[in-house]
Amino acid sequence: MAKIKVTLVKSTIGCLQKQKATVEALGLKKIRSSKIHEDNTVIRGMISKVSHLVKVEAIED
Repeated sequence: MAKIKVTLVKSTIGCLQKQKATVEALGLKKIRSSKIHEDNTVIRGMISKVSHLVKVEAIED
């Protein structure tokens, strides 16, 4: 299965509480922290809600 790398590029200060919770659920804590996830619809939905805060890269196996 394909994998994606999600990186937090903007601060969550001033964001809605739901957006902060989504960023935390993705496993991101500090700016420039990254996490690798399986590419599925659940993760894509979470990314779309906080797309203005994160950067997504495809990882080739």
